[in-house]
Amino acid sequence: MSELLRAVSEIVGSGGLLVGDDVAARSSGIWRSDPIAAKAIARPRNTEEVSRVLALCNAARQPVVAHGGLTGLAESAIAAPAELALSLERMNAIVEVDAVERTLVAEAGAVLEAVQEAADEEGLMFPLDIGARGSCTVGGNIATNAGGNRVIRYGMTRELVLGLEAVLADGTVVSSLNRMIKNNAGYDLKQLFIGTEGSLGVVTRVVLRLREKPRSEDTLLVAVEDFPKVLALLKAMDAGLGGTLSAFEVLWNNFYRLVTTPPANQKPPLAQDYPYYVLIEAMGGDPEADHARVERAFEDAFAAGLVADAVLATSDAQRRAMWAIRDDVAQLNQHDPWFVFDVSLRASDMEQYVAEVNRRLGARFGQYANYTFGHVGDGNIHFGTAAGDGPEAYDDVKQAVYEPLAAIGGSISAEHGVGLDKKKYLRLSRSDEEIALMRKLKRALDPNGILNPGKIFDL
Repeated sequence: MSELLRAVSEIVGSGGLLVGDDVAARSSGIWRSDPIAAKAIARPRNTEEVSRVLALCNAARQPVVAHGGLTGLAESAIAAPAELALSLERMNAIVEVDAVERTLVAEAGAVLEAVQEAADEEGLMFPLDIGARGSCTVGGNIATNAGGNRVIRYGMTRELVLGLEAVLADGTVVSSLNRMIKNNAGYDLKQLFIGTEGSLGVVTRVVLRLREKPRSEDTLLVAVEDFPKVLALLKAMDAGLGGTLSAFEVLWNNFYRLVTTPPANQKPPLAQDYPYYVLIEAMGGDPEADHARVERAFEDAFAAGLVADAVLATSDAQRRAMWAIRDDVAQLNQHDPWFVFDVSLRASDMEQYVAEVNRRLGARFGQYANYTFGHVGDGNIHFGTAAGDGPEAYDDVKQAVYEPLAAIGGSISAEHGVGLDKKKYLRLSRSDEEIALMRKLKRALDPNGILNPGKIFDL
């Protein structure tokens, strides 16, 4: 491998190849404390260098793991000691913002928050928004098909990508930087690289679809007495808001209590004894009319008995404080260890599913905590679970969380990918035929199996 690394170093230039202590000094993820275990980290400066590095590695059968912001939770970017990490951190430019066409071109290493700010400067918005916005990269967002807070209105990352450029395992550059919303000329090749966790190619540049910047934002925190009313409230607010509903986040009682009780810094704007709390946000283009529409929709929901209590943000500071309650997942660190889960299912199955997961956890562990919250408006909930300790306990918790999904057609991964962490349970959400087709695509585009080997499924 030393000869290969010398050749890679010549390609990426001074400071472009990290080895030894420079690798070990880096954490393998922003949520992790273990160091990167890769033999080396290559940091190319452009697509040509990515192409040349991959061509060398493919010829040498050298495994490569692409790195973005390392914010993922499914171990998709974990590199083994014999593997080469390929970091896109030096390819972080915002290449162009076109305010007329409402598009943005960026390199894959561009940080999401930088993309958001570049759009904002032109009076536009890039709708993708997740808690790791200050660290995650658009390449990583594309590799995992990231979701976040506004999927209910704007869709997953997949809906926000117009075109991209990617490098295949053998170094072939596939440049499909489409800038049109409509393009049905043959296969939509970008979909091969969105949500495939760097296993079919390395994305190097991307064309993103922007939207007009909202002129109004109305945010409410609502207390609800039972889950059927949560679902009825979703339908009522979506209908009443006339297409402006941008977030519908649900916090189960135990999560709300956790993040609004000391040592947490968040203050509870509503009493802590309701079963469910819903954070509702609407974005529009006419502040006065939009605010009136929100008030009418809420009043109708209240009159229908769907709401037990509520508070409407009257300032940007109050709006941020409400979102801080939803985003304060760091409070889960009060438990050590704790495990995080990201699943997707029909909203109508959620109440029974959560009850079944808790029943299984109780039967296995007796004492446990299972904090529940998430993007219920688009069928995605998260668990922060504290039960037992060590790898065996984690496996048992996974079984309790994932196995009930098979019977209701749910997914083990809503927005974080499969990686290594969920690989064992892929069969619960995908049929044998689907997995066989995934393997066929992998062999076709990466016959030597060098790209992110061992992730998602085994060949």
